[in-house]
Amino acid sequence: MRQPVRLRAGLLVAVIGMGAIGTAAVLPAHAAAPGCSVNYSISSQWQGGFGANVTVTNLGDPINGWTLTWTYGAGQQVTQAWNASVTQSGSQVTARNVGYNASIATNASASFGFNGSWTGSNPVPSSFTLNGTTCTGGVTNPPTNPPTNPPTNPPTNPPTNPPTDPPTGNLPSSFRWNSSGALVGPKADSRNIAGIKDPSVVYHNGRYHVFASTAKSAGYNLVYLNFTDWSQANNATFHYLDQAPLGTGYRAAPQVFYFAPHRLWYLVYQTGNASYSTNPDIGNPNGWSAPKHFYSGMPQIIRDNIGNGYWVDMWVICDSANCHLFSSDDNGHLYRSQTSVANFPNGMNQPVIAMQDANRNRLFEAANVYKVAGRNQYLLIHEAIGTDGRRWFRSWTAPAVAGPWQALADTESNPFARANNVTFPAGAWTRDISHGEMIRDQVDQTLTLSPCNLRYAYQGLDPNAGGEYNSLPWRLGLLTQTNSTC
Repeated sequence: MRQPVRLRAGLLVAVIGMGAIGTAAVLPAHAAAPGCSVNYSISSQWQGGFGANVTVTNLGDPINGWTLTWTYGAGQQVTQAWNASVTQSGSQVTARNVGYNASIATNASASFGFNGSWTGSNPVPSSFTLNGTTCTGGVTNPPTNPPTNPPTNPPTNPPTNPPTDPPTGNLPSSFRWNSSGALVGPKADSRNIAGIKDPSVVYHNGRYHVFASTAKSAGYNLVYLNFTDWSQANNATFHYLDQAPLGTGYRAAPQVFYFAPHRLWYLVYQTGNASYSTNPDIGNPNGWSAPKHFYSGMPQIIRDNIGNGYWVDMWVICDSANCHLFSSDDNGHLYRSQTSVANFPNGMNQPVIAMQDANRNRLFEAANVYKVAGRNQYLLIHEAIGTDGRRWFRSWTAPAVAGPWQALADTESNPFARANNVTFPAGAWTRDISHGEMIRDQVDQTLTLSPCNLRYAYQGLDPNAGGEYNSLPWRLGLLTQTNSTC
């Protein structure tokens, strides 16, 4: 996004079980063939708290509606959840589907995450129950009329190697997308905003929470809106954040995430510096604190390399030990600095050049970095300006946030996202696929992203629009991947 013109050590534990889905009663012939697996992983842990991810995989016929239960043995308590409705009574935890993930096809999965508290120890639950039946065995297909006296001997040839892991997906080497039409544009109000840009999105407690830049010739600030379904997005109330303690003046290119160790939401954005505000309640637009800065000023390495570019598009991601701050300079350089999870947001060291390109248009701005769920892999996407002058995204992967980065889909003929690999069922309203954010499975600072059925909220532009950059009529749209490997 251009400026105006001049955890502590992480833990990973998995519990996998397979067993019946359904009831113990006689099943009619059309009932779902029972079978499931559950993967429970602790994504981060700190003194007194932890984050966890749960994936339930259906190994039988399709189901519609699910309830997963487990019992904690050491007094753990769930404090916050996303992508499921999670309640707790004593030591028993109950997670129920939300509207969009009620159906699970055969060999498909539903995932959710939560934060919790612990004292003394944090052992993994020993078993899980799905829709009333414990997940303990392989796929079973009870006969329509089971015998009154079942055989006393087990099968003579039981499976010798039952599956031990739920199905997982990989990032493809090329991508295909469908795009929505323009979903969010300026309101007809006294603000006279020209464009809505740079969306950052999290799905939390059944609602999409969207933060974006408001652009007009006079400058930039931020807006917040929320809704339960993207079809409602354009009718959602705008909350202009210059009315909050976050304040007036230049604020742009937001990124939002929940920093679990602090139990606070962080909003990272550019002000001419790399800035942030915090809020205990993402749904309270007046709760954002006044800006603070990660750096005392522009770091020297950026001054030395920025040329005629701009210092833009700050992005934070944390692994188990460190939090990393990325930024771009519109001049072919991607920078990264870091501080420890324990010290965040303080102590960012001097940036290093994480990636560079002699052609500034090939590495322009708007970097996103994500952890790929279930894999020791990170995904980096970065906006470029094509040979046709239109915006698009390149992509790379690496085994760690610090790299080394290897090209994934990074050319105009094989892009991560560009007009030539996007289909527009409702009509091609844009030829630019520009600054945005993936819709993640989790909201925390690890920015963990499922490789299955990716969705990307982005800014697009009427191909016939022209004029001064800050006055361009940018609108928000949504890409949905159509070639998932899952």
